[in-house]
Amino acid sequence: MSFLIVIPARYASQRYPGKPLATLRGASGIEKSLIQRSWEAAQAVEGSPRVVVATDDDRIRMAAEAFGAEVVMTSSEARNGTERCAEAVANMGESFDVVVNLQGDAPLTPAWFITDLVAAARAEPTAEIATPVLRCDGAALNAFLADRKAGRVGGTTAVFGHDRSALYFSKEVIPFTSEAYAPEAATPVFHHVGVYAYRPDALAAYPSWPVGPLETLEGLEQLRFLEQGRRVLCVEVEGRGRAFWELNNPEDAPRIEAMLAQMGVE
Repeated sequence: MSFLIVIPARYASQRYPGKPLATLRGASGIEKSLIQRSWEAAQAVEGSPRVVVATDDDRIRMAAEAFGAEVVMTSSEARNGTERCAEAVANMGESFDVVVNLQGDAPLTPAWFITDLVAAARAEPTAEIATPVLRCDGAALNAFLADRKAGRVGGTTAVFGHDRSALYFSKEVIPFTSEAYAPEAATPVFHHVGVYAYRPDALAAYPSWPVGPLETLEGLEQLRFLEQGRRVLCVEVEGRGRAFWELNNPEDAPRIEAMLAQMGVE
């Protein structure tokens, strides 16, 4: 089965304008843009998937083409990354069995997250979208709680049922727990990893669905699937000791740079 990785990138982010072109220093001191680091993460995925950057901004296009990426231009009307992916695939005019959305603010995404996600999507034909979740340890949970206490919108959490069907996603820390956890202890909170694997028909239909109240309140694109009664499969992935964080706010950059240094990523 063929699969495509699309990295949607827009310049006009409300919380962090110009985020795709923000630079992150690696272990050797080399600075690379966020979009380049996300593209390099996609290039590491097994199976040699085709990787494209989808954007409506010429500054991002020129930067991406400069480091060798294939770029698909989209309109400025896409309201989120999923809509931009749908438009990019439509503009390409090609068929794929699975389309992966690797959001451009997740340069630390391990290649096996995507490999496991695609395998799970292929094995669960009733799921129209699949997305990874990572069990938080105490240190990650405390980082989430610290962000919320400081009034920052950090990562997203997910809750799901016994069949791994998503029940809800939130920028709040859910489920609530009053227990204190040691830094390396497992917790009942799952970090939602910003990657999606879509069935092409569901992706093509997505832009025509109305934006519901939950998506509006949370600002989370995947909630449109739940509000439409579509099955979203949560795929638990293993960190394997690998640090993971997304660039949601400027304050996240030092944290990600420290992780790049720890992992020896140039």
